[in-house]
Amino acid sequence: MNNEELIYTKSKSMTQRETHYCPGCTHGVVHKLIAESLDEIGMVDNAIVIAPVGCAVLIYDYLALDGVEAAHGRAPAVATGIKRVHPDKLVISYQGDGDLLAIGMGETIHAANRGENITVIFVNNAIYGMTGGQMAPTTMPGQKTTTTQSGREPDDVGMPIRACEIINTLDRPVYIERVSCHNPANINKAKKAIKKALLNQKEGKGYSFVEVLATCPTNWGLTPKKSYEWLESTMIPYYPLGVFRDKEE
Repeated sequence: MNNEELIYTKSKSMTQRETHYCPGCTHGVVHKLIAESLDEIGMVDNAIVIAPVGCAVLIYDYLALDGVEAAHGRAPAVATGIKRVHPDKLVISYQGDGDLLAIGMGETIHAANRGENITVIFVNNAIYGMTGGQMAPTTMPGQKTTTTQSGREPDDVGMPIRACEIINTLDRPVYIERVSCHNPANINKAKKAIKKALLNQKEGKGYSFVEVLATCPTNWGLTPKKSYEWLESTMIPYYPLGVFRDKEE
């Protein structure tokens, strides 16, 4: 193998900015999967990413796309408006768990219920990341956060919300899948899911939702390696991976 073959080239749709994400955080992995998928389906110059509040908000530093920042939780509403005005564009709503399932639950459900022709990428790391590690709607029972220092107590705050299962009760979504980024095999599956969700939109099929189980080592208080192990042992049994709906099939 010569030196040229060893050179790593970033996707066309990624910037050259050095990452700011914490070691072991999988937001950067998801960014890369979106970028590769856009390259492969030829939509780099026709994509618009919507990012709300939270760690997700900084995606526009890393993807060389047009982008719009939405108020907390309102990314699906903003995506709806942009897609209806520009139906030829590929519109991506990129959201975290606190954003999509807490303050943004209304926008999430109604955009899915209308079957808007958008792609929603939902990064579920079971905690509020940017704001200091508070309990999120997806925080696991017994999980310690800055607002549940003895662990999440279901009798007090209820059980974690399963987004794919809720959206699967609606008639209009065409594609719903939950994937993970905790090891190479699952990263490859996540890439296929994200690419399919983007292709569905490009082909005018309707609303696609991909949930990505992700890590937050800093706020979980774990090393990157331990965080991947915790995701596999604790999150996946409660948030099972797989396709919940694929109307093509």
